Amino acid sequence: MNIAFNRRRFLGLMGAAATLPMMGRVARAATPFNFQASWINDAEFSGYFVAVDKGYYAEEGLDLTYLSGGPDVIPESTIVAGKADLTLTTPDTTIKAIVEQNAPFKIIGAQYQKNPIGIVSLAKNPIREPKDLVGKTLAVPPVNVISVEAMLKISGVDRSQVNIVPYAYDPTPLIKGEIDASLDFTTNVPFTIKQAGEEATSFLLYDFGFTIFNDTVVVTEETLKAKRKEIVAFLRASRKGWEENLKDPAVYPPTFADSWFKGTGRSIENEVYFNTAQKPLIESAGGIFSMSEEAIEANIKALAAVGIVAKREHFDTTVLEEV
Repeated sequence: MNIAFNRRRFLGLMGAAATLPMMGRVARAATPFNFQASWINDAEFSGYFVAVDKGYYAEEGLDLTYLSGGPDVIPESTIVAGKADLTLTTPDTTIKAIVEQNAPFKIIGAQYQKNPIGIVSLAKNPIREPKDLVGKTLAVPPVNVISVEAMLKISGVDRSQVNIVPYAYDPTPLIKGEIDASLDFTTNVPFTIKQAGEEATSFLLYDFGFTIFNDTVVVTEETLKAKRKEIVAFLRASRKGWEENLKDPAVYPPTFADSWFKGTGRSIENEVYFNTAQKPLIESAGGIFSMSEEAIEANIKALAAVGIVAKREHFDTTVLEEV
C-alpha cells in the first residue's frame, strides 16, 4: 500500500471503526498487490484513483500499491522483473514480445475498447483521413510508427508518400506550423491546442482499420496461476471504480487536484476534457475491460497488417468471467 493510500484509508477507517461494537471488529490481513500504470498520473487512470479513494481495493482484500508510469517506464519489464503483478500495455508491443521473444504474457482485459491514439491537425489545415496525409509531414513517437504504418497500409496509402518525423508528445511544432499533423491521444491534445489559441481536428487510427485495444491488462502466466484470486479482485474493484468515475466525467477530476494530479502541471479543466472524451472509448456492453470475440478477431487482423502474428491464445477471457 502506498503512503497516501494508507493515510486516507486510515483516517476514514478510524471514524468508521469507532461506531462498531468491539465484537464486530474482525481483523483481516490484506494481500499486497502491485499495479504498474502505463503513464504519468492523468485522467487516463481516473477509474483506478476512484477505486483507491473509495476503498474498493481494500474491500476486495487487496493492499494496493499504485505505481505511476512515465517515459522511462516499460510496463512489460516491470511484471517480468517482479516489480508489479499487473500492468497496462499496448497490444502490439505485448504480442510482439510474446511472438518474437517468447515472453510469458497473457492479455486478460482491455481498458480502451477503441485505441484513443489518432492523427491530430489544426482545423485551418485539416487532415481528416489517411489519404490527406500524402505529401504532408506527420510527427509520430517512435513507439507508434508501427501503428501508423499499419493504418496507412490498410488505407491504401503508400508509406513513402508521407514524411514521418519523430515526435515527443509536444504539440508546439504543430501549433507553429512546423509540421502538418502529429500522432497523439485525441482525448487530450485538442484541449492543449485550444488553450494555445488554435482549433484542432482529429481522427482515430481505429476508425481507419487499425482496430486494436489500448491499455490492455497484462500479467505473466506465472502470476496468473499464482495470484488468480487477487487478479480477479483487482479487476472487480477497478471496474467498480471506472463505472463510478464515468457516471459523470466532470465529478472526480477536481477531487484529485491535491492528490493524484498534484504537480503534473496540467489543469483540472484539461483532465475533465480528457475524462469526458475517453468515456465512449472505454464503455462496453460487456462491461469495463471486456474483450468480445469480435474485438479480439479485429485486433488479430489489424496486427497481421504489420506482420505481428497475434493468436487467440494470447488473449485470456476466462478471468473476466469470474469478475
